[in-house]
Amino acid sequence: MTEGAKPLAGVKVIEFGTLIAGPFCSRILAEFGAEVIKIEAPGEGDPLRKWRKLYPTGDGETSLWWFVQARNKQSVTLNLKHPEGIAIAHKLVAQADIVVENFRPGVMEKLGLGWEALSAINPGLVMVRLSGFGQTGPMAAQPGFGAIGESMGGLRYVTGFADRPPVKTGISIGDSIAALWGALGALMALRHREVRGGAGQMVDVALYEAVFAMMESLVPEFDVFGFIRERTGNVMPGITPSNTHTTRDGKHLIIGANGDAIFRRLMLAIGRGDLADDPQLASNAGRDLRAAEIYGVIDAWVAANDAKDVLRITADAQVPSSPIYSAADMFRDPQFLARNMLEIAQLPDGKDFRVPGVVPKLSLTPGETRWIGPALGEHTDSVLGGLGYVPEEILRLRSNGVI
Repeated sequence: MTEGAKPLAGVKVIEFGTLIAGPFCSRILAEFGAEVIKIEAPGEGDPLRKWRKLYPTGDGETSLWWFVQARNKQSVTLNLKHPEGIAIAHKLVAQADIVVENFRPGVMEKLGLGWEALSAINPGLVMVRLSGFGQTGPMAAQPGFGAIGESMGGLRYVTGFADRPPVKTGISIGDSIAALWGALGALMALRHREVRGGAGQMVDVALYEAVFAMMESLVPEFDVFGFIRERTGNVMPGITPSNTHTTRDGKHLIIGANGDAIFRRLMLAIGRGDLADDPQLASNAGRDLRAAEIYGVIDAWVAANDAKDVLRITADAQVPSSPIYSAADMFRDPQFLARNMLEIAQLPDGKDFRVPGVVPKLSLTPGETRWIGPALGEHTDSVLGGLGYVPEEILRLRSNGVI
């Protein structure tokens, strides 16, 4: 596929971001053809370069996460505390379509890179701002990571079992959700710019609001009924049956039979025609009233069978079910492989390794991994050259600590 065929080809993004939310937002754009220039501090770079499992590289060790999170991006080192560094940033922004940043509100303004300054340089600019609590309100200036957004946004409160404290998911889901909203907002703002006169705008994403927006019927249920949704373990509250069950050979499986016809098929498949034909269980409302009984029946059936037999029977009955996958399960699963969800890329030393495939799948203009996360400052000289800086000037900037 040619470069121009990608849906975001020709879109230039400047990323002033670290760690997760901002960089994940621009990663999505980069996967679909946007030119993303990531600004990093000289000598330090994004802290994500050193998070979690590290791989030996020619200049030290680099996080395997970094290679994925920064794929398809160009790395430019720029000292934003130096006037010449800010001047270079302004030149980059003048040519950009989108700026992505995830600093605490006020930081970009102190640097001379706030919305008012950048939109004056580039009136068509779309600026995506991801922060813990948004750009306004009494908590705007407070620091907030994904964990705080998950807590304040309601997700942590409903996650876990009723007799135990709230728990987190195994990933930084709050940051990732905010990144998705940021990418969506950027594309909506670009669309507005295209069809309504070319004006840019700011996209303000608060981590807690990004999570809050995913909380289903939590708000109207409390407002109308005073109902507070609580932790319900692995059960999907108010929707029966959907739960985790343990097989005879100790495997954990999910069975979701909460559709009316699906529930009936499951009961027939496990030899409980009496429940399949029970008129009270023909709808979700009736099933939910007898949830404990239904889960007891399914638990007992699953516990009497090995995982492979449970999955075969539910598949034959067209009942949604799945093992709870580890990474090892994913690597050998034919569905993951058929849809290229484990792409092969090359580490800096030439060794093959697998990275997650690109989502979503576009039939005509799919995204792709063009290169993995770059070395710190790998593209500084070429990007500055594109701005008109000659090699002697670049050498001076480097010796003066600007880049």
